[in-house]
This record gives sequence, C-alpha cells and structure tokens, in this order.
Amino acid sequence: MILFAADDHFGMHPGKNIFEGLRRRNEITFVENDPGVFGRVALDPAHDLLILHQIGKTCDQEFPDEKGMENIRRYCENGGNLLLLHGSSAAFWHCDWWRELVGFRWVRPGDPDGVVPSTHPHAPCTLRREKIRHPLAEKLPAALELPEDEIYIELEQTAPLLLFMTADVNFRTYPQCVETRTASGGRILSFIPGHRPEITTMPGLRGIVDVLIDDLAAPQ
Repeated sequence: MILFAADDHFGMHPGKNIFEGLRRRNEITFVENDPGVFGRVALDPAHDLLILHQIGKTCDQEFPDEKGMENIRRYCENGGNLLLLHGSSAAFWHCDWWRELVGFRWVRPGDPDGVVPSTHPHAPCTLRREKIRHPLAEKLPAALELPEDEIYIELEQTAPLLLFMTADVNFRTYPQCVETRTASGGRILSFIPGHRPEITTMPGLRGIVDVLIDDLAAPQ
C-alpha cells in the first residue's frame, strides 16, 4: 500500500493537487486533514510507502494519537521508506526521534531543540539537477522553472545527505531534493517545492514526484 497523508495547507490543498495528477494515483490511498489514519493503518516496512505533505499542528490539525505515533515510529525504525513533500520533515516535529530521523528538517518556531527557525522567501526559482552519479538523478529533469511560491530554505541537516536538486535564492544555493537513510536502512526522499496551486498542478513538478515514488516503491 502507498499511503499519502496531507493537510489542506491553509486552503491551498497542495497534497491533493499533487495526488490528483500522479501516474500511480489508483494505487495510492490519499487522506487530507485526517491524523487518525495513522492509528487505523499499520504500514508494512517491507512492502508499503508513506508519503506526507503536512506540518504538525497546522490547519487546526492535531498530532496523531499515541497509537498512531507508535505505528509511524515502528514503520520508520523497521526500515520503511518515506517521501516528504514541502514541509513534511516537520510533520511530527514534537517527537525527538523524528527530528533526528528525517535528516533535513523544516524547523518550526519554538523548536524543542532551540534551533533557529527555517524561512520561506517568496520568489520564482529554477530547480536544477545536481552533478551526482546516481541512478535516480538520471531520471530527474535537468531543470524546472517555477513561478513565484514559498521557497523553503535554511533547514537543519541532522544526518548525511545525497543532494539531487537545488534552487538559487538571493545568490545562495539551497537543497530542494535530498535523500538520507535511517539507521535501519530505510530511505527518506525529501522534495521541498510545492505550495500554491499554480505550482502543485504543474505537470513538471508532478512528474518529479512520480519519479520519486517509483524509485521508493521499486523492489529492493
């Protein structure tokens, strides 16, 4: 099973917009504003994939309950793969283990670890594929022009990363697509762009998400 859980992101519905254009949407269970789903579904790390497009405690949504968080933790600690879209590295930022696990995290105001919050300037940008010898990179576009949107920058790195795509903002280069691995061998791909409907309905952006899903869902 592929589970895609999103919040409505202040009425923008970016997760839903991306989902509706995905090549494998008929294989995906999509839920929006439903933190209870994590208590109802126990994912199998060997066969399932978890996709998130949500930030904890936004859009009047509560964190998952104790059972839901235990299911998520068990999935991650047993090697489950994750695709984190936009600010989803902060989906469960209240948990110490999650903040360390995700590898490249969106830091919220009032961070429990005292880290300076991340920022999101608004500007058009160009996503560019990095020079990296990796089979996934070969499937990504060399570049994608994005109109004005939030650009999530100044995230905190908590684990070694592979860098696949970047964007230039104010003469600095920021990661926008990275991979890290959990201690148990699970892969976490983070793809950060995707907020306004003009962005999340773009075939080019949805195409990148398609590539990332295919790569994470492929038999290992």
